[in-house]
Amino acid sequence: MLYFQSIISLYSFDEYYFKKWPEQLYLLLVLFFCLFLSIRLYLKTKNHPVLVHWPIVGILPSLIQNAHRIYDWTVDISNTFGGTIAGRGPVFAGLDILHTCDPRNVKYILSTNSSNFPKGLGFKETFDIFGEGLFNSDSHFWLAQRRIARMTFNSKKVRNIITNMSQKVVQDALLPLLSHVAKQSSVVDLEDVLLRYTFDTSVNIIFGRNPNYLSTSFPWNKLANAIDEAMEAVFYRHIVPSSWWKFCRWFMIGSNERKLEKAWRTIDQHLTPYITATREDMATKGISTEESDLLQVYMGLKEGEKDELLLSKMSCDKFFRDTGFSFLMGARDTTASALVWFFWLLSKNPCVEAKILEELKLVFLKNTKGENCSSHLKTKRLPCTVFDADDQTGLVYLHAALCECLRLYPPAPLNRRNAVKDDVLPDGTVVKSGMLIIISSYAMGRMEWVWGKDCLEFKPERWMDEDGKLNHEAMSKLISFSQGPRICVGKDMGFVMMKAAASAMLFNFHVEVLEGQNIQPKPSITIGMKNGLMVRIKERELIL
Repeated sequence: MLYFQSIISLYSFDEYYFKKWPEQLYLLLVLFFCLFLSIRLYLKTKNHPVLVHWPIVGILPSLIQNAHRIYDWTVDISNTFGGTIAGRGPVFAGLDILHTCDPRNVKYILSTNSSNFPKGLGFKETFDIFGEGLFNSDSHFWLAQRRIARMTFNSKKVRNIITNMSQKVVQDALLPLLSHVAKQSSVVDLEDVLLRYTFDTSVNIIFGRNPNYLSTSFPWNKLANAIDEAMEAVFYRHIVPSSWWKFCRWFMIGSNERKLEKAWRTIDQHLTPYITATREDMATKGISTEESDLLQVYMGLKEGEKDELLLSKMSCDKFFRDTGFSFLMGARDTTASALVWFFWLLSKNPCVEAKILEELKLVFLKNTKGENCSSHLKTKRLPCTVFDADDQTGLVYLHAALCECLRLYPPAPLNRRNAVKDDVLPDGTVVKSGMLIIISSYAMGRMEWVWGKDCLEFKPERWMDEDGKLNHEAMSKLISFSQGPRICVGKDMGFVMMKAAASAMLFNFHVEVLEGQNIQPKPSITIGMKNGLMVRIKERELIL
């Protein structure tokens, strides 16, 4: 319409326009050129409507149009254009974008030449609610935090805290709640239950406090709700131009930034007392007392174990707030996301569920030394059976099934990086300095040329070798926890929490997914379910 209005005004019999004829002619040529360029670009991309490069606004209209199905859109892009494609963002954003799901490029970006592809300033601004924690840092400060985090998570002390607390929450809260639901024969949202499980477990592990969110009364929790609100707002920042949400943040206008600001205050109001209470506990009990949570381990680090860059930071409550929040977000939403998709996939593949049950039965019989416990289990359901850390080590098929779930539904489906210098990726794609790199692990898991013709099938066997052990070559393609120097330090913690819940739930209960549900990914930072997962819980009658 702008083009035609300009043309009409040009030919109006107004003396002003006759006097300005040279300027109007120049404007007319510019408008015709823009119109010609738009038509040319449209004709070039009309056969690929999944991604259209428009003048001025670039791929922004396509992004907004597909925001509700953002992950499947990356699959469409990859199937249409190949594993890697470059695009242009809006002119006013001054940003070139590169999307890839090619394993060769991913390994190069995240591992081989990771120093050229940091998260960047834009990432830190977008995820500003994480502060300066491990998740949000780069350069030397990230490296210093990384050293301490790896040392901490690899210690026997912390591994025991994680395994013991996961088993305790499963035994004392998760299984009793499911037993209650089963006796009531009621329908429950499994995603909500699992989010409550991971929330209670994570807060217990990190801060040594039990929120009791996983209760038969299904209580409302202000902190958990604030985290949900904050993550929705952060996801929205990825859809609109950064200049717009920064403008809204500066003037505190628009519901999204106001919602984030309110959620941020609520989160800090809850985490600050946790940190204060931990300091008081350590001061009362003494530094020699055995630490019972992750925050106490951090606060109790000796001077020789701290990095020089962190000496001043580690006496600051803000550092512990940022660190604790990063760990909480790394454990809560991601683990719950993986578990809910896992149980949905099992409902579609009963043969896989049967194999996992057989594996669990063998471990159970081994623990009971061949005693006949079948009748006991049928007559007395509580206390339910929980598998400990040693048991989980032998659950190879369960581990493979979880890996297969993470391949198809990675909790963090998109990973972003920024190119510092010009570079060339292994597939020959040229990367320009300042380019935004989007890695889609969700699309990678659905590429036939990566996984074969059965790429959309749920097959745990692809992660195992002929001897029934985990296939380390296949495991190298699992990027759900990232790769290279920034691989998730809480990877083992995630598997412990998943296995503790999955093994106990499967052995003691049958999860029946209600038919007729519209199951699709929720557009968010982590790939939850848009409408939840409604299920019925039934006590399982095991034949041993």
